[in-house]
Amino acid sequence: MASTFTDSKTTLMERARAQMVSELGQVPWSTRQKVALTCRALFDQGHDSGLAGQITARGERPGTFYTQRLGLGFDEITEDNLIVVDEDLRVLDGSGMANPANRFHAWIYRARPDVQCIVHTHPFHVAALSMLEVPLQVSQMDIAPLYDDCAFLPDWPGVPVGNEEGEIITAALGDKKAVLLAHHGHVVAGASVEEACSLAVLIERGAALQLAAMAAGTIAELPERLAREAHDWTLTPKRSQANFAYYARRALTGHPDAINQ
Repeated sequence: MASTFTDSKTTLMERARAQMVSELGQVPWSTRQKVALTCRALFDQGHDSGLAGQITARGERPGTFYTQRLGLGFDEITEDNLIVVDEDLRVLDGSGMANPANRFHAWIYRARPDVQCIVHTHPFHVAALSMLEVPLQVSQMDIAPLYDDCAFLPDWPGVPVGNEEGEIITAALGDKKAVLLAHHGHVVAGASVEEACSLAVLIERGAALQLAAMAAGTIAELPERLAREAHDWTLTPKRSQANFAYYARRALTGHPDAINQ
């Protein structure tokens, strides 16, 4: 006999959270491998734009981070060709050079000790939305992890290779998980590689949904209480880990060379 049909929603949610903690295991990959898998997974999700965009994650030593070598596309990244750089973008491990735009990543890492991974890409729908100079509008349940968690930078500061852009983008991001950059793309600042990858997938989907909805009519707002409930329910470490594991498995199916298995 079923025994949960009289339980409250709060009780059911708490029970499910506890189950996720016990049943959903940790992903088996190192930080270096997770960055490489994120590059491949986001390539598959349409985040490639030639050589534009960077994906970084904090390194084991303070003031260092992993990133891809300039000259390689997301679909060419492997755990072996990633480089480790310091805050001045000097290469400490690996060969080649970092994208000069990685400078603003260093600014974000300095300002946000909670951030472990940054994804900056120019996917098609995010880039198209950025041309309209309007913020991301979260009005659908799947995009709830970004509800009230995606800032907006309305003024394009130019190519982000200077310290000025580092200050501007970091200030615009504030304490949010993401920021939409007018005439540019997006930045996701995740508490883990898994979270950053998951939110990067969602922000592109959210932009595509918004553009489609705007073309059809006026977007209706979500009720705030329910939207915040959905945000908190979907944006948890275990859910991010499960999402990432799925994206990584798909990436490895098409790109088995991404990591050494």
